[in-house]
Amino acid sequence: MIRPATRVTNTIRTLRFLNGEMTQQTLADRIGLTRQTVIAIEQGRYSPTLEAAFRIAAVFALPLEQVFHYSAAAEARR
Repeated sequence: MIRPATRVTNTIRTLRFLNGEMTQQTLADRIGLTRQTVIAIEQGRYSPTLEAAFRIAAVFALPLEQVFHYSAAAEARR
């Protein structure tokens, strides 16, 4: 079964490249998750836990809302 994409979008891929072309593995190691989980979050196939989202934002020294965005419009269509 194919899971629908989450309504949470992010700028992780862009941020990784703006931070020395950080690899997904490096980010995963820094936040304590697997590379596969980082890939799923980055591609919008998985919403991170609140704690993981804060850890990701902390790696880039940004507030949570500059890394993750929630689409209320998608929720309204449901």
